Amino acid sequence: MSDSVMAADKAMTGLWDKHLEAEFAHKSPDAAMSTMTSNPRVTIVPIMVGGRGPEELKNFYARHFLNQLPPDLEVTSVSRTVGASRVVDELVIKFTHTMQMDWVLPGVPPTGKRIEFPMVVVVYTEGDQIAAENLYWDTATILLQAGLLPDTKLPVPGAESARNMLSHTAPLNELIKRTQR
Repeated sequence: MSDSVMAADKAMTGLWDKHLEAEFAHKSPDAAMSTMTSNPRVTIVPIMVGGRGPEELKNFYARHFLNQLPPDLEVTSVSRTVGASRVVDELVIKFTHTMQMDWVLPGVPPTGKRIEFPMVVVVYTEGDQIAAENLYWDTATILLQAGLLPDTKLPVPGAESARNMLSHTAPLNELIKRTQR
């Protein structure tokens, strides 16, 4: 890998880390937006929330995301992949659902339940700014842990999917085995 590619990768991951700090350490919409292009986009794909353009995105950050981060929120990095104009983070998110969280469970009052789930974030950059973020996770896993899926026979894992991302020791194929009993 050339020195210029390594420097570009380092700058891109530094930019993403600065953006994450603005969000999770400072909870600052303005600081987060300062790392982004003039026409940014954030899409939380499973529930189709986020923002397109500076006004809509800043509103989303201020009213539906950064002010709805529970005090016990934990974000654990599993892996990071850096490519041409992209950073992909594989994460595990953990929190107690003690407040309304439009960015995870829109319109759902706090359940008091502990939630753990794996997440993937794909970050697109343009030059030295973030252009877009796409966030992915399994909403059914969250709904199950929140007590919002009444049928526990559905093929949906719970917190074990997140725990397996960190330790790789959880048994596999349990949902298949359950259907064969």
